[in-house]
Amino acid sequence: MDIVFMGTPDFAVPSLKKLIEKFNVIAVFTQPDRPKGRGKKLGMSAVKEIALQHDIPVYQPEKLKNDSEVLKNLKDMNPDFIVVVAYGQILTKEVLEIPKMGCINLHASILPKYRGAAPINWAIINGEKESGNTTMFMDVGLDTGDMLLKSNVQITENMTAGDLHDILAEDGSDLLAKTLEGVENGTIKRQKQGDSTTDYASMLNKNMAKIDWNLSSTAVKNLIRGLNPWPVAYTQYEGENMKVYEASILNENGNYDPGYIIDVCNEGIKVACKDGSILLTTIQFSGGKPMRVSEYIKGHKINKGIILGK
Repeated sequence: MDIVFMGTPDFAVPSLKKLIEKFNVIAVFTQPDRPKGRGKKLGMSAVKEIALQHDIPVYQPEKLKNDSEVLKNLKDMNPDFIVVVAYGQILTKEVLEIPKMGCINLHASILPKYRGAAPINWAIINGEKESGNTTMFMDVGLDTGDMLLKSNVQITENMTAGDLHDILAEDGSDLLAKTLEGVENGTIKRQKQGDSTTDYASMLNKNMAKIDWNLSSTAVKNLIRGLNPWPVAYTQYEGENMKVYEASILNENGNYDPGYIIDVCNEGIKVACKDGSILLTTIQFSGGKPMRVSEYIKGHKINKGIILGK
């Protein structure tokens, strides 16, 4: 099988490695090099690094649909499959019709639920107990193509988006390989998604990361773990942004305003929510690094009685 792989971030790396191991990956498409880090030096994508290690030709069009030369090259490759894993560009009908056996996409949710750009994060933010991967034939819609195979992963109580990301990335690579083999030998039946209700997983942004202490303690905890490692939930402590990486729910109630710091101790910062309270255990202030509260308070003061977010 001749395969053209399209992907960009870390999530796509296990899939690319698996396809290189089992099939003939003839080209890799990924996003152009972007400025990275504080120095803003151009850095290549995680997928490009793997492709170069295996001497696979790499194409990086700014907009694939507008690059006639790259499109011609892609048609000349005459691949059996185009495989897409978090590429970051929408494929046009012209591209979808190029491969002999179709364009296959790996999506990190149990479709049709959580179509969109950030399914891993929203599953945790919304308190789901289960997630998974779905492979599908691509069409011109956004994650609306006919489904092929699915896998399920349990979301544990303290799992972060970063944890689930890593689990699904590895799980998805195996599912993708099974899908390609099954499509080639005709053992997989395609299933239409239909028009059933789906929670759309919109793109993340920093504005949504501000903690609303008027929410329940469960909702606050889910936001914190759903936005770890990016963009990271935050609040204000005396006018300064404080990022929160980890927290746990306390079975304590009291007549406190939401956001009120009830106590500060080695275990963490106890904060009142709409119902009950929550314990913030790993935080970060501007210019510093993420630290356990027990370590932070050795050299810094956090006062009880302050209302966070003001």
